[in-house]
Amino acid sequence: MTTEIRSAAQPDPQAAPAAMHTIEVEPNAGQQTAEIAEETGRRPAAVEPQAVDAGEKKPRLDARALLVMLQEASPTFRDVKPLALRIDKAIAARFPDLDRKVIRTAMRLHTASTRYLKVMEKATARFDLDGKEDGEVTEEQRTHAKQTLKERFAESTKRKKAALDAEKAKRDAEEAERRKAEKLQQLLGKFSKG
Repeated sequence: MTTEIRSAAQPDPQAAPAAMHTIEVEPNAGQQTAEIAEETGRRPAAVEPQAVDAGEKKPRLDARALLVMLQEASPTFRDVKPLALRIDKAIAARFPDLDRKVIRTAMRLHTASTRYLKVMEKATARFDLDGKEDGEVTEEQRTHAKQTLKERFAESTKRKKAALDAEKAKRDAEEAERRKAEKLQQLLGKFSKG
């Protein structure tokens, strides 16, 4: 699927061709982005190409869309294997049009996902973009992944407990208010008879 983007400075379709840019967008990228968002626990971002300034060479790509692209291009990302150290440099070399900031953001999203941390917790080897072994996962790195997961699950449990406690407090307050109104009604009934 090809998307044409016109800069805001020249919205006229008859304007100079320098104001129009063509970006390739995968037709099923939205579904894969939703899957990544589900894993990371974040709301999915639209996989729409962003406008490119006439003076800018690189199309800006959202970090989630980059992860989708990496899943399609690399078995390491597709199978969620531990990443080789400094894989961001390998990604930048293979895809020179990508912005390094977007690559770093995508790597943070990927390596912070619960699914990735669960893999890291038990892994012994790291993998490059082609799925070949490239280094090892140290005991310290496995321990860090395990600790991060433990803290994440503890925080999640704490939030759920706080939500349940708040709901219980709300129900208790409503029940107390109902009883108070009922007693007032009884008193009114008692004094109105007399």
